[in-house]
Amino acid sequence: MTTPKILVFAGSARRDSFNRKLAAVAARGAEEAGAEVTLVNLGDFNMPIYHGDLEESDGIPAGALAFKKLLLEHDGLLIASPEYNSSISPLLKNSIDWASRAESDDEPPLAAYRGKIAAIMSASPGGLGGLRGLVVLRMLLENIGVMVLPKQRAISSAYEAFDEDGDLKDERERKGIHTLAADLVMTVGKLS
Repeated sequence: MTTPKILVFAGSARRDSFNRKLAAVAARGAEEAGAEVTLVNLGDFNMPIYHGDLEESDGIPAGALAFKKLLLEHDGLLIASPEYNSSISPLLKNSIDWASRAESDDEPPLAAYRGKIAAIMSASPGGLGGLRGLVVLRMLLENIGVMVLPKQRAISSAYEAFDEDGDLKDERERKGIHTLAADLVMTVGKLS
């Protein structure tokens, strides 16, 4: 059996982003479960706002191609999504949209997403922990061919949830995130 390859990212690029911290916690959980893990910052992939005319005139930007290549190379996705106005962040939506674009006429539709398995989570200062955004993210991912695990995690009061090293203070919450990551690794391994 091959080692599952898991791509981990957050829908925020802010330096002190709660969801970037949460993605790092999840990445450690996936590594402990035996996966080969790649943790990336979406802010490192320069992508303008998706626009069909821009794609037609200039092609797919290099940052989008690099992100899409990572999606294609990995079996599973661990996504920490902030909630913006009861939805997902523009950064996350834009990254998903650009990577959905075909590079050639013979490329199958949504090649970067078909057959992938994802686990989703969020952290938010609010009482729901970003839960409303996860509803939108789940719907989007499933509509583009990603199988999303039924379990998900939402960390509320995120401003006090992390310690100075970026780890979750609450042992139960940390174990929950690690379990979610381990469930993804196990599911990818079984379905590979």
